[in-house]
Amino acid sequence: MTRHIRHAAFFCAVLLVALLVNATRIQVFEAPSYDDNIANRRTTISRYGQPRGDILVDGAPVTGSRDTREPLRYERTYTNGPMYAPVTGFASQVYGTTLLEHTEDGVLSGTDPLLSPFPLWNGSARDRYPGGDVVTTLRAAAQRAAYEGLAGRKGAVAAVEPATGRVLALVSAPSYDPSVLSGNRSAVARSWATLNRDPDKPMLNRAVRKTYPPGSTFKVLTAAAALDSSVIEDLDEPTDSPDPYSLPGTRTSLTNESKGCKDVPLRKAFEWSCNTVFAKLGVKVGVKRMARTAEAFGFNDADLKIPYSVAESTFDTKVDKAQLALSSIGQYNTRATPLQMAMVAAAVANGGQVRSPYLVERTTRAGGSTVSTGGSRPARQAMRPSTAVLLKELMVDVVREGTGSNAWIPGATVGGKTGTAQHGLGNSGTPYAWFVSWAKGDTDLEPKVAVAVVVEDAAADRGDISGGGDAAPIARAVMEAVLNSPPEQVR
Repeated sequence: MTRHIRHAAFFCAVLLVALLVNATRIQVFEAPSYDDNIANRRTTISRYGQPRGDILVDGAPVTGSRDTREPLRYERTYTNGPMYAPVTGFASQVYGTTLLEHTEDGVLSGTDPLLSPFPLWNGSARDRYPGGDVVTTLRAAAQRAAYEGLAGRKGAVAAVEPATGRVLALVSAPSYDPSVLSGNRSAVARSWATLNRDPDKPMLNRAVRKTYPPGSTFKVLTAAAALDSSVIEDLDEPTDSPDPYSLPGTRTSLTNESKGCKDVPLRKAFEWSCNTVFAKLGVKVGVKRMARTAEAFGFNDADLKIPYSVAESTFDTKVDKAQLALSSIGQYNTRATPLQMAMVAAAVANGGQVRSPYLVERTTRAGGSTVSTGGSRPARQAMRPSTAVLLKELMVDVVREGTGSNAWIPGATVGGKTGTAQHGLGNSGTPYAWFVSWAKGDTDLEPKVAVAVVVEDAAADRGDISGGGDAAPIARAVMEAVLNSPPEQVR
């Protein structure tokens, strides 16, 4: 009898071990395949079974959650959805997440192990905690000024704090309301189809995901390269520049919109945006030094994130002299996002140092305790500090006496550079109107904001389109909003 009991006990032990092994196999090794199985709705029901955390601007949420009382219980809601869509993106039960809703999904959805009161203990568990919040660097007044300034015209605005890299405004137009993609009703699919068919591409984030020829705003970089390489040593010395300028090795002549550009000093050439002067300067500086300067400002960097990815701004390093001349005035293959050009203006304002832009100040648990912080990243020197001083002087002259007078703000020092970028086959497209700038209040110790504005479909006739006329007033409104913000809002 004892032998039979031992056999039975051994057999039961084998069955128990097999059960434990199988349970371990299913719950540990094969769990991801079950979680991802389209037939398993437990994960989806759990994901939408609690309110999602919020994205905050100036301490106030611009997102929310609505209780539908359905199996997928909570839907995402948005306050001023079109204005903040280039920042928040969307969180859809059908189409997933984008932008901050995507990069910060772990915190917002409550799956980030760091949300646990004991993250080291629970770090490997697939638990779900109350959704945390994402505190952005945006200033609500600046965002509104940019959005209302574009007034639905196709284009984008990016504003950053020069000393830190904080993104203060990020607007793309035309925009869309992310709430139409929330939930799983049939209307969501119709909205998705409508948005994707729209020829104006409202879901395209033009501020960070589209690159444009920067036109004459790129002359800031060409001037920096010329000054750093000592091709130019005196802002007021004649530059020995012809008008028109024959592109090297070609019969093509480059002309100017402004008159009187022949042999003018760099100061006047910058003030009135003389193409011939800067094209010749770029050729004299050479492609290697031009490329080195452009890359120091952030061009040709495919890894920039804020935390979602930013399209690469490009400066072609394999060009002949004629192509280099055009590249040096922001044409040919030169392309930049509005955020990149805001970084250029910020570098001038910040003594030649480039701070990588960032959009998330910190993430917090539902109770308000900090989970992680963003913070300013290490700076890189794009140009000599002495060159930055001279460029600030040149940009101030543009606003005081040149093409950027529409950006002037009483009680502040403003520097700017206009640009009108040609594009399309044979330059047949409606030009893009650009303006890049920075501003410092008279009582401020350092510039508080740098802005880049591009308007794709300026309302003026083609011949009247200009960065000073179409884009500069928008930049002025954004800069005023930041300069006039209460002290507690300017961190």
